[in-house]
Amino acid sequence: MKRRGRALLLCPEPPLPATGGGPLRTASLLAYLAQNYTLDAIFFREEGANDPAQAIPRGLLADACTITLPRHSKTTLARAVRNIGRLLRGVPPLNDRFGGEEAALMEWIGGRQYDLGMIEHFWCAGYLPLFRRCCEKVGIDLHNIESVLWKRTAATMPVPVSFACRYFGIRSRGLERRLLPGFDFALATSPHDAELIDRLGARQVCNYPNSLPDTPVPEVRKDHSIVFSGNLEYAPNIAAVRFFAQRIWPGLRERAPGLVWRIVGKNPGAVEHLVAGQAGIELTGPVEDAIPVIARSLAAVVPLLSGSGTRIKILEAWAAGTPVVATSIGAEGLHATPGKELLIANDAADFARDVWRLVESADVALQIAYAGRQRFDKEYTWRAAWDKLEIFGL
Repeated sequence: MKRRGRALLLCPEPPLPATGGGPLRTASLLAYLAQNYTLDAIFFREEGANDPAQAIPRGLLADACTITLPRHSKTTLARAVRNIGRLLRGVPPLNDRFGGEEAALMEWIGGRQYDLGMIEHFWCAGYLPLFRRCCEKVGIDLHNIESVLWKRTAATMPVPVSFACRYFGIRSRGLERRLLPGFDFALATSPHDAELIDRLGARQVCNYPNSLPDTPVPEVRKDHSIVFSGNLEYAPNIAAVRFFAQRIWPGLRERAPGLVWRIVGKNPGAVEHLVAGQAGIELTGPVEDAIPVIARSLAAVVPLLSGSGTRIKILEAWAAGTPVVATSIGAEGLHATPGKELLIANDAADFARDVWRLVESADVALQIAYAGRQRFDKEYTWRAAWDKLEIFGL
């Protein structure tokens, strides 16, 4: 295949292993760029973590640089002190965490020149001036609209955390309006996000959906369970687990005493206190591939009350052949018809009713699961997503 030139990709999250929404999206873009460009990549990692560059299959990258971030204590007190400082400086947490490494990036880039530069996540948008020096064209891949994410998260948090979230949302919106017009283009997860990004002043916007590698429906035996998956340290997922555990699960468990709620994902300690002592809850923790695990369950639940972008957990359920019940926010941005590819419920009683409907009726569950898998095959595989980039001219 003829290469289109040289490209540079900046990744704040390790793309591999591709577990979780952010890494899966980055892995898809990295694979596409590696097929079409001679690709270099810059990775960030936490102190003591594995080098992300070592996980990339041989031959995909021409060269790579890994920058180790300064050590940050994860104690509650240390986090509080850091975030108070960020409030005083008006800098959103992840923009602060991944910022300030210009000198290290410039030293590694040296005199290299690239036809294309891609920055993953708005957290690293501040590196635009540096990329302008070495890249003819610069784009940004927006996994979320950060200002929307902060605003919605504020609505699910108690005071004073809600105040901090609202303030970081305001500061993020200011940064979006200031920085996004400086990029040649932005990638959005959905037409819904693309419209908002356009209003924020982006020059060009491409709808590049979240996607998964094409995979057959796993051949596994269903058990009497429902499943929730995701990074359990992510604030919207914590709020979703709290909502389901407090408002939905007790009634479901009473109605179906043998039903198991399986919670799958990394950082399980972040939600352990929310489900401790409740019967029938299985806190699985991280798995190498979520799809076979999701495939075992009768239904996937996505009771999100906040968030932005689109939910990989729904794509994984569709790929697994497992029907989904989600809130409107959970299903936002996906090209799906409520009642066909998934069920939508926004209050606890309706959510519990729809989950019970899928648990009780194999015919209804199979019908919705089949339609979801068809939607996945048509629009949310890597190949389908890459077609959007081809049409856009990337």
